[in-house]
Amino acid sequence: MDAGGTDRMLGRDEYLAAWSRWHGDTATDTALVRGWLTVAWTLARPLAGLPPLVATASGLLVAAAAVPAAAGGGPWLVLAGVLVGLSGLLDSLDGALAIGTGRASRRGFVLDSVVDRLTEAAYAGALWVAGAPGWLAVAFGALCWLPDYLRARAGQAGVAETGALSVWERPTRVAMAGLTLGGAGVVAGLGHSDLVVTSGTAVGAVLGAVGVAQLGVSLRRMLTD
Repeated sequence: MDAGGTDRMLGRDEYLAAWSRWHGDTATDTALVRGWLTVAWTLARPLAGLPPLVATASGLLVAAAAVPAAAGGGPWLVLAGVLVGLSGLLDSLDGALAIGTGRASRRGFVLDSVVDRLTEAAYAGALWVAGAPGWLAVAFGALCWLPDYLRARAGQAGVAETGALSVWERPTRVAMAGLTLGGAGVVAGLGHSDLVVTSGTAVGAVLGAVGVAQLGVSLRRMLTD
């Protein structure tokens, strides 16, 4: 998201309203969404002069670095979890910088969405190399992609709204992947890391399925001719 702009950052309430407009009038009154966006806005304030693209590229690189870290096993899994969380913050930071300083553009919005999907593929890859079964890691990754694909297709069909927020939005995906990897690293010395990774990936996949069902009900109503 980059289209000129200034180095002045919007106030928090102004930023939340602008973010909502850029995301199909998505509500920002839930604790998770408001908290996540507030953290991003707080981090962005002292960095208002930074080009959003720098944060976008950094988020992708950090997410990719989580894969070899996870492959190291043991305490390296803690680092992988931290990298996943950091990539999520950087992803939110680029949006906060773009929207909060007036640099948001349609081209940047699309680029940000593409990078989100690539980072989620990296999360699935990190879970796989950390010990999750391949099919389960693929399911986790696919269910990260599917809600946003459905929203994009609904938008092409003329739906202007984002649809209902589900239990499986971007903050939940980042938290689930990061906590699973970090938790596996914590218990690695006890020999339970594979169990934690598999269990966490499975819980994420279940949440993903529930989230897709929630979104599907919402989109079905909005797509009624």
